[in-house]
Amino acid sequence: MASLLTDTLPWHDGEIQMRSLLRIPPIINPTVPSLSYGATYLLLNSPLLAIGAVDREGRPWSTLWGGEVGFAKPTSQSKIEIRTPVDSKHDPLADILLHNSSGESGQLVSGLVVDLATRKRAKLFGRKITGSIQVDEENHIDSSRVLTTVGNCPKYINIRNITPALPTPRLISESPQLPSGALKLLDHADTLFISSRHGDVDMDTNIRGGPPGFVRVISNEPNGAVFAYPEYSGNRLYQTLGNLQTTPLAGFVFPDFETGDALYVTGQTEVLVGKEAAALLPRSNLAVKVTVTAARYVEQSLSFRGVAGAKSPYNPGVRYLATEKASPAAIGDEKSSVTAMLVKKELLTPTICRFRFQISDPSKIGTWTPGQYATLSFQEELDMGYSHMKDDDPSSINDDYVRTFTVSSYPALNRSTEFEITARRHGNVTDYLFRTNERAGLEVPLKGFGGDFYVKTPSEHGKIPFIAGGIGITPLLAQLPDLDVSHLRLFWTISIRDLGLILDTFNRFPQLPHGTSLFITGPEPHDEKTTEQLATLVASGAQVERRRMQAKDLDLSLADVCPLQFTPSSFPPDTTYTESKPVSQTKTPNSQGTRARPRAPRHFNPSPQTQVQHQQPKCPPTKVRPHVPLTQQQAKPNEEKQSNTIQQTRAQQRPQPTAAAPTSPPSSRPSPK
Repeated sequence: MASLLTDTLPWHDGEIQMRSLLRIPPIINPTVPSLSYGATYLLLNSPLLAIGAVDREGRPWSTLWGGEVGFAKPTSQSKIEIRTPVDSKHDPLADILLHNSSGESGQLVSGLVVDLATRKRAKLFGRKITGSIQVDEENHIDSSRVLTTVGNCPKYINIRNITPALPTPRLISESPQLPSGALKLLDHADTLFISSRHGDVDMDTNIRGGPPGFVRVISNEPNGAVFAYPEYSGNRLYQTLGNLQTTPLAGFVFPDFETGDALYVTGQTEVLVGKEAAALLPRSNLAVKVTVTAARYVEQSLSFRGVAGAKSPYNPGVRYLATEKASPAAIGDEKSSVTAMLVKKELLTPTICRFRFQISDPSKIGTWTPGQYATLSFQEELDMGYSHMKDDDPSSINDDYVRTFTVSSYPALNRSTEFEITARRHGNVTDYLFRTNERAGLEVPLKGFGGDFYVKTPSEHGKIPFIAGGIGITPLLAQLPDLDVSHLRLFWTISIRDLGLILDTFNRFPQLPHGTSLFITGPEPHDEKTTEQLATLVASGAQVERRRMQAKDLDLSLADVCPLQFTPSSFPPDTTYTESKPVSQTKTPNSQGTRARPRAPRHFNPSPQTQVQHQQPKCPPTKVRPHVPLTQQQAKPNEEKQSNTIQQTRAQQRPQPTAAAPTSPPSSRPSPK
């Protein structure tokens, strides 16, 4: 079935218009005027075929048929035959091609043969020859004459392994206002199929993929839902979008591969370009907006199921509507005149660095508040222009190189022209920052500051629990100068490779260790530097665990007991270690009428700098020893040559027997157990 291309097909007016709007240089139309060899091979080896056709009212509809390899076969170089179970009751294509009089011979039909397991696809366009349904077997038999084919790239296709299943359809809704089940399907859908037409001349069916939820619902009124989705960087043929320019109508099918449910939609379309697209879906240069005019939501309508595999590496993140979430890229003017210059770098760990930037004109951008982020654009530095495929760096294809970083410095009055970010080396932008010399004069547009994450100060005796993972501590750093650290209870899990970040934080905020529980993961250290860092952290007064954080570690019951506080000194030698309980669960004082000795929490790690004090119920502020930088603290001489493990370090640092700590006068408050 070899095909010979004797002449190229011209672009139609809509395709030319799209290329003009996007300033795309001219290319040759790759569409083949026959059933090409590649399309034939794919048709024989693919389990799915998306099909589009037009109903009697001129509205395009889409469906997805198949379930196993071999259901569609070429019978000649220009004809294919389809035999597959279908939802003959509610599938709109069954109505159009098999039931209604509009399904006459010669009707426009488009298709997309697709193998989701290999991400291969090819578009077909032709005209219907015959069609019928064998009711007893629930099989659809359709023959079509293929006029043109064209192959497509595998980008944005999420892998699925397809297995056959018999349809057992149940119509849930025929309203253009989508029911809750349909909205839920859209919320997690990562694949759609769209059919469009160029007048009565030709049709096109194609696939759109992305991250789950890439289709966003704008409204859902009784007269019809409205949704939108971004158009990612593709092969620049713009055949679908060109059709929407001349005939702004499209039919969609959203398949649920797990349940077999399907949402069939037809509606009016609007192609948004440039600022219009960004105004609706920030960070988008091209988008499609759809107003639903008719819809069918059918449970178990499909003749297959799909087991999810790998997501496409080309998928960008979800682009939310401007009304859903404030986008960092939408802050400030499109061409910001304010810049930020890199003036200092401090490497805290091999993969974490603190960067200081100087603002060119603070009067135009304003200052920030603790907990906000800065939005920086690195597009001029990193954007290499259009590339169709880039397997070595697929995420860069749709990357606008706009990044947000939590500001980790406090907005002091005397340094209002500078701010700091603390970032891990991960991705194109941070890798570029790590490689850039601070004396190189790197200057990038500062689009503004945003966000409103703020830690509120509790009541007099309240506690502030804060859970952080690794670099996730940054939202707290800029807020610590405003907080009464004695109220803070920090649970911080971090890799042993990043101990430098903890030491830097404790040096900058010397009161922080006494309310901090550290959960350090990773292998035991084998180098002297990491061993010393671990010993320093154990001696700092922080609670240190060499394991992952667990749910039981987040018990704040001890923090709710006002009379019990931990301050720098040393534990009594006979202090026992048990899990603490709230005051309301403890027993009454002992038979002599005196308070029982309070017990430290089971996971608390004593150090020479820690003791238990009994306070009056008023809970006065925690006393803190004079600050000595952690890097200057020394271990005991006889401990310098000992084992590297934390358990041994704790045993070595346990204080010698001393007199018991003084107790407060008897109180009517029951003692902690």
